[in-house]
Amino acid sequence: MSQVKPMGLIESMSGKVCGHSDMYFFRKNGKVFSGKICNPSTKEPSENQLAAQAKFKTARTNAKAALADPEQKATLEAAFKAQKKYYSLYGYVFAQEYAKLGA
Repeated sequence: MSQVKPMGLIESMSGKVCGHSDMYFFRKNGKVFSGKICNPSTKEPSENQLAAQAKFKTARTNAKAALADPEQKATLEAAFKAQKKYYSLYGYVFAQEYAKLGA
């Protein structure tokens, strides 16, 4: 994985260049990184993969709902500020919701 140092013309990059591209860019902790998708699977997802996708989707939906409620968001923000593991409030809330769903 490479790290991109943006210049004046390109201040931010994220996602793929186009739909069939195997290169992608993402921002993490204020830095822009690039990556390449190598050997993508062409098989249909297995039952375990589908279950993992459903769990991820449920955790994402629950995290967005929790952050949409002002009372719950205030409580979550206080808990987020008291920890140092997660860099973003959404990341913290998502991890909490994902853990609630079990292994």
